[in-house]
Amino acid sequence: MKIEEIDAIQFKNGKAYDAKENVVKDETITLTINGEISRSLSAIEDSLKEFAVGYLFNENMVKSMDDIKSIEIDGVQINAEIDDTLLKTNETVLCSDSAGGWRSKIKDVKRVESDFQVSVKELIERIEELKDNAEIWQATGGTHVAGIVYDGKFVVKEDVSRHVAVDKVIGYGLLNGFDLNHSYVIYSGRMPADMVIKMTRAGVPILASNAAPANSGYNIAKKGNITLVGFLRGQRCNIYNNQNRVIFD
Repeated sequence: MKIEEIDAIQFKNGKAYDAKENVVKDETITLTINGEISRSLSAIEDSLKEFAVGYLFNENMVKSMDDIKSIEIDGVQINAEIDDTLLKTNETVLCSDSAGGWRSKIKDVKRVESDFQVSVKELIERIEELKDNAEIWQATGGTHVAGIVYDGKFVVKEDVSRHVAVDKVIGYGLLNGFDLNHSYVIYSGRMPADMVIKMTRAGVPILASNAAPANSGYNIAKKGNITLVGFLRGQRCNIYNNQNRVIFD
């Protein structure tokens, strides 16, 4: 079960009441890579294979699915075996809040070249769908929500960490043959550097959110040729960088 019920005191209309409230059930998930690198993080015990695949790509540990030899899941333990070429030659790994927030190690930013476009009308519709599909958030208010859109397909994942939620949707896309270069990610939460770098590593050209970019995210988006769409709510939004990817109709 991803939801548990706990006791609480609810204060409402000037009075206090005994109440039962739903909370999201998070676990300590451990990802071990090649039996050497181990990272533990708080997450929902759900879509762990998708998370592992997305994490490996987003942390620059692999470049293709062929680099992943195996992923084995035993409860909250994930064991991945990968080609360790990047681990030996590239220090720009493990950079996200998924495992510690090592923002200072973000150095190399590869530009995303894509002619993909999306209408602002679709983005507004998708942010509403994101909320409608956020079942755990609706029940508890305790999750972040991320979705990936490709060729009319819209897949939503939730987690207590916005980074893990995004890792899960990117991992889903990779496992299911999505062309990430012609996809976009939409999610709840800020857009700092360590979130935007995920998009550049995965090759996703557009990141949209109901919140705002941080200056660090804006600068990484410029270097990585990523389109950011922020404050996406109701009938409003701001488009930062490469506005040509958003169609106004």
